[in-house]
Amino acid sequence: MAIKRSGNGAQSTKKVKKQRKEHPVLRVILGTLFTFFAIGAICGTVACTYVYNFAVDYIADEENAMDLEEYKANQAQTSIIYAYDQDKQLVELLRLHGEENRVWVDYEDIPQTMIDAFRDLEDKRFYEHQGVDWTRTILGVVKSGFEQGGSTITQQLIKNLTGENGRTVSRKFYEILNALNLEQNYHKKTIMEFYLNTAYLGNGCYGVKTAAEFYFGKDVADLNAAECATIASITQAPGALDPITNFEDNHERQQYALRCMFEQGSLTEDEYNEAKSFELVFNKDGKVEDNSSEIDENKEYSDAEIEEIEKDKEEIESSYYTDFVIDNVIEDLMREYDLTYNEAWKKVFFGGLRIYSAVDMEIQEKAEYVYENRTVFPNEEDTEENPAVQSAITIMDYNGRVVAMVGGAGEKGPFRGLNRASQSARQPGSSIKPISVYAPGIDNDVITWSTKVQNYGIKMGSSRWPTNYGGNAGSANSFVTVQYALQVSLNTVPAQIARKMGLETCFDFLVDDLKFTTFVEDETSDYYDANYSTIAVGGCSEGVTTLEMAAAFQMFGNNGYYFRPYAYYKVTNNDGTEVLLKSGDDSGDQVISESSAGVMRNLLKTVTQGGGTGASYGVKGFQTFAKTGTTSDDKDRWFVAGTPYYVAAVWYGYDQPKKIRNVSGNPAGRIFKEIMDDVHEDLDDLDFPKANGVVARSYCTISGDIANAGCPKATGYYKSSNVPNRCRSCSIINGIGQGIPSVIPNTSTTGTSTTDTSNSLAGLLNKPTQAATTKPTQATQKPTTVVTEPVTQAPPEPTQAPAPTTPPVTEAPQPDMGQGIAAQTERMIKGK
Repeated sequence: MAIKRSGNGAQSTKKVKKQRKEHPVLRVILGTLFTFFAIGAICGTVACTYVYNFAVDYIADEENAMDLEEYKANQAQTSIIYAYDQDKQLVELLRLHGEENRVWVDYEDIPQTMIDAFRDLEDKRFYEHQGVDWTRTILGVVKSGFEQGGSTITQQLIKNLTGENGRTVSRKFYEILNALNLEQNYHKKTIMEFYLNTAYLGNGCYGVKTAAEFYFGKDVADLNAAECATIASITQAPGALDPITNFEDNHERQQYALRCMFEQGSLTEDEYNEAKSFELVFNKDGKVEDNSSEIDENKEYSDAEIEEIEKDKEEIESSYYTDFVIDNVIEDLMREYDLTYNEAWKKVFFGGLRIYSAVDMEIQEKAEYVYENRTVFPNEEDTEENPAVQSAITIMDYNGRVVAMVGGAGEKGPFRGLNRASQSARQPGSSIKPISVYAPGIDNDVITWSTKVQNYGIKMGSSRWPTNYGGNAGSANSFVTVQYALQVSLNTVPAQIARKMGLETCFDFLVDDLKFTTFVEDETSDYYDANYSTIAVGGCSEGVTTLEMAAAFQMFGNNGYYFRPYAYYKVTNNDGTEVLLKSGDDSGDQVISESSAGVMRNLLKTVTQGGGTGASYGVKGFQTFAKTGTTSDDKDRWFVAGTPYYVAAVWYGYDQPKKIRNVSGNPAGRIFKEIMDDVHEDLDDLDFPKANGVVARSYCTISGDIANAGCPKATGYYKSSNVPNRCRSCSIINGIGQGIPSVIPNTSTTGTSTTDTSNSLAGLLNKPTQAATTKPTQATQKPTTVVTEPVTQAPPEPTQAPAPTTPPVTEAPQPDMGQGIAAQTERMIKGK
């Protein structure tokens, strides 16, 4: 039987879903990316961990801390020269610096308003953060990358100290680490102090003190809120925000700074409104005493480069005295610390020194007035072809202090230019005689006040040298006292005395005891100064300065002491904690005895008395000892003199030696009197210190010995240890001369003369002198130069004299009229 199926024959089936296979390359890529990501994550974690640990260790390590005190010590800082006024208060005279004008001010001396102005404007959260304001830093980076990084005051200080200001990740990273480290090691006050002293505030000013003085002419302590905000506003862009040259831009930021101060509570509303409307008054000159120039403190400069740099400082209102102080400090730093000139010079300009000068401001002002206005100078045209006459003066006390110095007449030249007082050596003429001949003669007991000396030149071959003014040679029988010869400035007498003492004795006294530096000491030189021209009449190979002459004449007013001249009391570092140099505290050198100084002082007083060569120039109301000096053809005039208060040396002449025009008398003496009369006008009466071992005695004006009852008499002053013998029949027995009879009898009186030649002139002259027993000198040849003091004729001494009770008298003095014997050299030592 057949089986039936359904009509459609359909069968039920099951659908199966087909799966997609992944591409093998894609699988590799994804795997690689995952691997790199994992490795990157691991490396990043390691790197971050390393950086974090490095940062933590760096911040914690005290060795990485910046030594702020070392930075302070090594920064180029401004040196300041001070003086003391009449009330003994410090006065600032001059600032010395390179292109960076820095004067440090302690935190306690900075006004709180200034601190607030910088903090509120630059770093509002200064007292809250630990060196980095992370919010500002992140926002700054997000906004402008590393163009602006939101630096805190601490970070800005790091940049100020390191000088690193690049815009790199590395620099910013280390800046952050150093800031965090600095905050761990220093107090906020210290950080603020250093920041306010190192911030650059334009125009060469580093720190708020110099900025306050530059922009407002004030001390930082005297600034108000408006002025403080003005200075704080400069930091963002010192050139663009200069308040003098770009006032509007600075003013806009200043107003913003004041608003910040108000919002931060540093100013009350009333203070804010007052400061906001305050009318600023700027120091339009832009300086208190600015002398900046672009100097690299690390460079070794040549002398020519130093001179060129200092030419840029011609506008500095320095005095000859401050120039002299700078020279002194440089020289003393070289000597004390074995520095080169370059090293010492840079220490003065970069070292932040505090120099306390010894100037007497009142005396300096009086001297400058006379010189700048050419008071008592002749009225002559001053042209390049025919320059006007010049002069210089140095005034000292009797302990080495230089109280005043002027190195030129008329308007002062450039900064540290030629200072004739200390740098120009000129022929001293007869002004040298008291220190080259008479003082050593008195001190060595070779002469006394009344020793009779032959007024006749010494033998030079077939002739005699020197002559006195006008060619007056004197004569073999012409004898005068030492006092008379000094008063009228004879030339023959000091030559005879120098011959008796020996040239070496005189020369060594000048160089070794009185510290003259301009004499030629080389015995092999043709200009060796141990010769009669130098010693007897001041015809030196080079000359002397007013500084060294005043220093030498000190001994006559202080009983025999020489003090090295000094122009400053001390030099310290910037905060006064270290004294680098000190002057004026030595006890001096006793170069002649007290009694010798007393006799010399009385001798020199006669120069300003009764017709002496300096009779017109004594200081009104005060005892004055003095010596005049004139050189050949009237090319140089000198006046060196002292009162109980001060000693001074004045030179007068032309820079290029030539005959002085339009003068009569001694112009150097007139300058001395003009200044010193003014200086002494309000001073109390004062006498010179008493010199022990000095006695007054009557002497015979014929023999020079102590007078007997029948002798013509005058009064002289003597060392008690060297009083002449009693006069024997008014005859010259113990005189000094050459080629003269053993005894010169008094033809006008009777008496028996001695024939004892052991102490006679003939006997003494046959004995070798000190010079002859040591080494040959130029005495065998006539010096080519004679410098003489003007005396028209040496008249005979009087045979009658005042009673012993009267003051010392002069014997027929002659006027100071000029001179005319050739000079050995006309060379002048020039300064820079």
